[in-house]
Amino acid sequence: MIVTKNPLKLYASPRAVIANYLHLPGGNRIVNIIQRLWHLSEEEANVLKAELLKKFSGRHRDLEQILLHHFNNINEQYADELLHFSENKKLLLGCLVTKEYSIQAAALFNPSIVPHPDQSNLQKGQQRFIMSLRATGEGHISSIIFRTGTIDATLKIGLDEPSPYSTCIKKDNKAKYSKTFVEERLHHLTFYKPEDYDVFPETFTANEAIDILDNNAYYNDESLSEFRRQFKQVLDSNYQLELSPHIPLNEKVIFPNANAESMGMEDVRFVKFRDGENICYYGTYTAYNGREIKKQLIETSDFNVFKIRTLYGPAVSDKGMALFPEKVNGKYVMVSRQGGEVISLMYSDNLYTWDVYELLMEPLYAWEIVQLGNCGSPIKTKAGWLLLTHGVGIMRTYVISAILLDTHNPSKIIGRLNKPLITADETEREGYVPNVVYTCGFLQHDDMLVIPYAVSDSATGFATVNLHELLNELTSNN
Repeated sequence: MIVTKNPLKLYASPRAVIANYLHLPGGNRIVNIIQRLWHLSEEEANVLKAELLKKFSGRHRDLEQILLHHFNNINEQYADELLHFSENKKLLLGCLVTKEYSIQAAALFNPSIVPHPDQSNLQKGQQRFIMSLRATGEGHISSIIFRTGTIDATLKIGLDEPSPYSTCIKKDNKAKYSKTFVEERLHHLTFYKPEDYDVFPETFTANEAIDILDNNAYYNDESLSEFRRQFKQVLDSNYQLELSPHIPLNEKVIFPNANAESMGMEDVRFVKFRDGENICYYGTYTAYNGREIKKQLIETSDFNVFKIRTLYGPAVSDKGMALFPEKVNGKYVMVSRQGGEVISLMYSDNLYTWDVYELLMEPLYAWEIVQLGNCGSPIKTKAGWLLLTHGVGIMRTYVISAILLDTHNPSKIIGRLNKPLITADETEREGYVPNVVYTCGFLQHDDMLVIPYAVSDSATGFATVNLHELLNELTSNN
């Protein structure tokens, strides 16, 4: 079994910057800035605007629209003070509450990969793919970025030229929720009454619902405080992003939009999921707010419309969840890590609710003695479900290996490598997190597997292995 490492490497770039809203602490900060800007002459404002556009307009798509959007955030609260501001000063105020954030300043790593929805206009033997990566910047905040490319019959990997911009896809504040949507996610609350929802219309936006919860007399009762809190939490962590077909995919950034993910969106594992004729791309990721984690799910059919949903249930308790690419025996199947060190399987009739799990695999070999986990969703082969795993051994050394699961009963392991598949060689050991190779997904290309993998959390490399050789190795170890 030969594993070939491609010389191509993808590195983090501190030039990948987004224009973020700058939250200023202290109740008087914004008022003070408004007053100082008010006393600025229009001539001075014109000079500042010209300097702003000269220095920054080439670094961001539609910079003026971003700044005006940030101005509008302030205008909602300080409309009276800003009533007579000129257009130039509105733009400058938006600029003063904007900061550049380098999304990859610390690292770019932990890739997943799926076939691109558009496979048109390719040469024979080519396949177009989408790769997601975890970008980490100041404060160790993680976001999700994308790179597109192709792989040909000779296994040559070509990455498309990245956009000169990095553009955040904004949260869609006009997205509608239904009472049923929220009720399904709060069904575990034993103390609420069905009439607690009667105050709400059939559909509402998040802001409309929050206004009802905060200002309707029915919810003044202290006994409903936990109901109000969890209702708002559902609205916060289940959201939709604005339509983005006008933005190239390798420019899009999904930056934390919810309180639950304020400190990062970590290690997304995308899978192309097929249910009959319907295809959807699902990406599980870990939301982190600095204190606790929450398991989230990205849903998209075209990478232009993204819905973010929370996973619920007592089995949703740890990192590293990866969805099987199709139902098995009529149920959704998820591979997960429980207790931080073993691999488990979960089955459910509901994509968003996972109640129970069962042990699949414990550490056996020295190179996985500390912990085990998955490396993304499995792929279906004639021999069974092929799942890449990661193991952690001495000095927190990470390696990638593989197991084979029964097609009709994935709870049964029918093959397991007795050695790592990919390890960090001497050129790959140094980085943001040393001695690590790690992936969140892999791709089948004809008879080969293409495995993008993180190199010590500082770069992304690519490895290829013959699928049949790997399956032979797995079955011979059964």
